Amino acid sequence: MTKHILETLQQRRLSNRKSFAVLIDPDKISDTGSLVKLINIAVENKVDFFLVGGSLLTGSNMRQIIQLIKDHSQLPVILFPGSNLHVDVTADAILFLSLISGRNPELLIGQQVIAAPIVKRSNLEVLATGYILINADNQTTVSYMSNTVPIPADKYSVAVCTAMAGEMLGLKLIYMDAGSGAKFPISPKMIAAVRKSIDIPLIVGGGIDSVTKAIASLKAGADMLVIGNGIEKNPNLLIEVSDAVNSLNQTLDIH
Repeated sequence: MTKHILETLQQRRLSNRKSFAVLIDPDKISDTGSLVKLINIAVENKVDFFLVGGSLLTGSNMRQIIQLIKDHSQLPVILFPGSNLHVDVTADAILFLSLISGRNPELLIGQQVIAAPIVKRSNLEVLATGYILINADNQTTVSYMSNTVPIPADKYSVAVCTAMAGEMLGLKLIYMDAGSGAKFPISPKMIAAVRKSIDIPLIVGGGIDSVTKAIASLKAGADMLVIGNGIEKNPNLLIEVSDAVNSLNQTLDIH
């Protein structure tokens, strides 16, 4: 696949168009039939991307999942790695994450150093991403596994300065995440504050379990939404969020 995902996100950011990615956690896939059904629904509803990965992967089915997505769709597959062990060169791109909200050197640069030669030899499009964890009132898997303290939900200036620093360091995307299974999504006020402070695309995920929350995040300034756990619990959420994203983009076309 042509390496154009970053360019696409940048162009959409400039035109205020929104994107929607479905996150698939390989550890939560036990039935390939259900996954194929999900892929088909995603294609029918014009989802933009699949993200594959998670904070802790205990199985060995990542490549099988990537292949299933490719067999049943033309949608780009982007790796969302929790460590250097989660790099699979059969995907189309990788969120090359640096956890800039924490002070754990392993996730700021350590894991990246180990993964770099593997990624360099691959055909993966590298999406340099500043990863920012926001507190969601419960300890999520990512906060536990990363051994970092998320930014408090009401400390907007800390999130803003962290995102600005990431952009100044040359990162191409900012990903704010409440974490898988978060009780609450990142607040619209937090999203809006960060959106106003940076020019690069802003990805938002975690705790989005309703179309109302999805629309609030998009209107606050998220350029791309990532939903995984919410869709696992309510498959109709994929259709509802896709409709919302497409409606917002159609409004731009009309104007």
